[in-house]
Amino acid sequence: MRAYHTKNGNPRSKIVIPDSAHGTNPASVSLAGYKVAQVPSDSRGLVDVGQLEKLVDEDVAGLMLTNPNTLGLFEEEIEAVAAAVHARGGLVYMDGANVNALMGVAKPADMGIDVMQFNLHKTFSTPHGGGGPGAGPVAVRASIADYLPVPRLVRREAGLAWTEEAPKSVGRMRSFYGNFGVLVRAFAYIARLGAGGLSEVTRLAVLNANYVRARLRATYHLPYDTPSLHECVFSDRHLQDFGVSTLDVAKRLLDYGFYAPTIYFPLVVKGALMIEPTETETKETLDAFVEALLAIAEEARTDPAKLRQAPHRTRLARLDETRAARRPVLRWQGR
Repeated sequence: MRAYHTKNGNPRSKIVIPDSAHGTNPASVSLAGYKVAQVPSDSRGLVDVGQLEKLVDEDVAGLMLTNPNTLGLFEEEIEAVAAAVHARGGLVYMDGANVNALMGVAKPADMGIDVMQFNLHKTFSTPHGGGGPGAGPVAVRASIADYLPVPRLVRREAGLAWTEEAPKSVGRMRSFYGNFGVLVRAFAYIARLGAGGLSEVTRLAVLNANYVRARLRATYHLPYDTPSLHECVFSDRHLQDFGVSTLDVAKRLLDYGFYAPTIYFPLVVKGALMIEPTETETKETLDAFVEALLAIAEEARTDPAKLRQAPHRTRLARLDETRAARRPVLRWQGR
């Protein structure tokens, strides 16, 4: 994006990011040497187009957003969002973290997206985090393809060949080949499912999330009533009167045999509990998970101390997570 803007005479200095974005987005922007300009969400949990139009000027290189966003909500005005950025010469970057809500249904290019990374670790079955390493390709519009890294594959009479003939390119990436095994696994997953199978992944991911949402919305607080896609986000507002927090719910879930979903994110929802079942969970598993959460909500009302002291069935109870992060013990010391 910087190479594109530099070629046009102005490298620009800012990237706009929604307040609901994953923390990796502003981190990536900062690492790339740009400043972060935050655009707020509206009452629906979506990008506030009016505020965005006020933020975007000739010093904004682009907008980086996730669609559906981290609340699991589709940016209904994505065309207007992209148009506002394009009107000032900026580019629109889409974080592909939630493509499992779009495959076979919606096309990012039709939304006005210029650059997008594909998160292979969620949508395409590859490992992630502690089970990693992660990897993912980046796709761009033809109008900025000249700025992609080298070397590149080109088709010649004798077959595919590498080339570095790209005068506008940003150059070589340090780890050009990436995590090859992760990429092969994703390719095999895509080839095995085919177009129809990938569309089914989307439908099931959205169905599973909405099933959970429908069963829990009468008990747990739903901060946004906007229709969900692949995930739903609740909060602990209804539990606070009993002195119970999202962390207590997460710890108690361990006693029911479930590792907790993401908690306290996205930051725009206080006490957030993000549930993202993906396409792989059966109805039986979803029902067991929902019943556990409903039982926990009842315990919050009748025996809140039990939740505040959870978990009760694990070898270790609550650890000092702050100390573990700041002063980790990385060597095993036998006794």
